Amino acid sequence: MGPLFVLMFIGMPVAFAFLLVNVVGAYLFFGGIPGMLQLVIQVSESLSTFTLVPVALFLVMGEIMFHSGIGLNLLDALDKWFGSLKGRLALMAVGGGVLFSTLTGNSMGSIALLGSSLVPEMEKRGYGKPMSLGPILGSGGLAIMIPPSGLAVLLGVVAELSIGRILIAIILPGIIMAVLYTLYIVGRCVVDPKVAPPFAVEHTPISQKIKVTVTQILPVGFIIFMVVGVIFVGWATPSESAASGALATFLLATLQRRMNWTVFKNAIVGSLEISVMLLLIISGALAFTQMLAFTGATEGLVNLVLSLSTSPLIIVGIMIVTVILLGMVMSPVPIMLVTLPVFVPVVEQLGFDAIWFAVLYLIAIETGSTSPPFGAGLFVMKGVAPKGTTMGEIYRAAVPFLICDVLAILIVLFFPIIVSWPVTLMS
Repeated sequence: MGPLFVLMFIGMPVAFAFLLVNVVGAYLFFGGIPGMLQLVIQVSESLSTFTLVPVALFLVMGEIMFHSGIGLNLLDALDKWFGSLKGRLALMAVGGGVLFSTLTGNSMGSIALLGSSLVPEMEKRGYGKPMSLGPILGSGGLAIMIPPSGLAVLLGVVAELSIGRILIAIILPGIIMAVLYTLYIVGRCVVDPKVAPPFAVEHTPISQKIKVTVTQILPVGFIIFMVVGVIFVGWATPSESAASGALATFLLATLQRRMNWTVFKNAIVGSLEISVMLLLIISGALAFTQMLAFTGATEGLVNLVLSLSTSPLIIVGIMIVTVILLGMVMSPVPIMLVTLPVFVPVVEQLGFDAIWFAVLYLIAIETGSTSPPFGAGLFVMKGVAPKGTTMGEIYRAAVPFLICDVLAILIVLFFPIIVSWPVTLMS
């Protein structure tokens, strides 16, 4: 693993780092040229697995939502319901983050969309940086924790766990995180009203609220059901639900007269670009995992961890902290591909539920991706924040929501029924 980390830290693209390590490893450990031929077969088999289908289809959903403008319509609909609440724009960021998460499954895209849409208005209304930047960093990251989460699907593939169970298991923890963000925003606005000063808003009659609910919010609710609901009631597999969700999104954009050739082309090209990159990384990572298992490295690392004379819960805690720390300097995908082949066998040997650990792992990934100094979400926010916003201001705005994330980790850690109950209901 050492050479792999070195190659990543010196700036080599993740896919090429895996490829180089795999080629050298196959030549050294698998008998030269025959070993390299076996590597080609492994890569081909890993790319042809049916479990990767949801990744591409969820990306298509998100791209259609982004390019068609359905997401912005959804924000306008929410705006009509929030009225003159204290911190209404910050609360809109949380509500929008939850809904966008169910449509895109992409935290960076969610942060970018919410940031470019809401931060300028927040600044105009006199919101302080902690209340304009922080809620978007926190709620944008919810895309990892609310289906259809692309990273949850990837975790299921790499760790060889049920994708459907993971998607259902993350729902309640994701809602808990959104509630924690909301409580913080409301509490902060009560204690220090200056961070989110109230402002007059145009009164919206109830008839208009009902209209936007029927035309904008309920159709999105139908898409959510087509993705998550059909899995929960057992009508479809994750791959089938991803296909139905992509189709429903396409039909919604068409019915709202937002679908045209340009939108369709941009959505397909955008999803293809990301899918190809992910598939290259995944194929290299899965081949790397098999090489670790063949050489005995995985078993050795697992035995080393199990030999530690400490509480199993502390070992799980150390793994979660490791993921958060790695998230401060690396993007989520390589972290998952490098650590999961070791962490999941350890968790199973310790007697814990692997789905429960997967949920903790995803919260840790989300926490790390918005943690200073180099969390990916921080730099996305910098790109869409108003001119003159410093990284220091973004770091400070992120801290309260990182504390909420840590609280969510502790809640799931000590109350695993939050994860197991929905999965049991699905069964």
